[in-house]
Amino acid sequence: MADQFVSGTVERPVRNRPALAVAVIETLTRDIVTEKYQPGTALPASSALCEMFSVSRTVIREALTSLAEKGLVAARQGWGTIVLDQSHWSLLDPMILDGLFQREDRLRYLDNLIEIRTTLESAMAASATKHMTEDGHTALDTKVDLLATLLDEPDPYELEDLAFHRIIHALSGDAFGSAIVASIQGKARRTAQYRGNPTRRDIDLSHAEHLRVRDAVVAGDPDAAAQAMRDHITASWARRRPRDG
Repeated sequence: MADQFVSGTVERPVRNRPALAVAVIETLTRDIVTEKYQPGTALPASSALCEMFSVSRTVIREALTSLAEKGLVAARQGWGTIVLDQSHWSLLDPMILDGLFQREDRLRYLDNLIEIRTTLESAMAASATKHMTEDGHTALDTKVDLLATLLDEPDPYELEDLAFHRIIHALSGDAFGSAIVASIQGKARRTAQYRGNPTRRDIDLSHAEHLRVRDAVVAGDPDAAAQAMRDHITASWARRRPRDG
């Protein structure tokens, strides 16, 4: 039973593609999302892409099909493969998310991520109060006890911090909310701007916030749990958000 509170999220590809095609897709997705190729312009012709990536036309055809599935491009008769604007993109696609968090204006998207996390995780904390079990109570207590031993170790603390949130997600029963948060946050964590460089004081404050979330959830108070989670996420981001953004 306790295993449900510690498992991570596994990304499953929609379909298997040759490694060469995946490499081309990743590069072109990044280049489109970071606006190396502007919306409304055409990608280089297939022959030029073949030469650029040293791959066959079959690989390029597969890559362009994938880009179209992501909403990044569309074939236009007489114009070639045209880059579409962001309103067409599948923004939760892992490769697109990866590209968004590499843009020069990525702080805008990181702020948006915090807004999404605040909305979803506050609701999940409130829901968790209604589904509390003995195993869930034990999992939360065990996790905060472990976190207390890692206050001087930022990297291990961060990993267990994520695990603490996954326990709340599991207790809430909100599979979609959990999947959305995990997908977006998993990509954001690759950026230094999102992870920040927490001091011992930052970690102490974060830990106190975790305790308030745990206490409210265990007490069965949905309003307090939602507020504690909201305060934790917004305050934690305010402490590590770059000031020059």
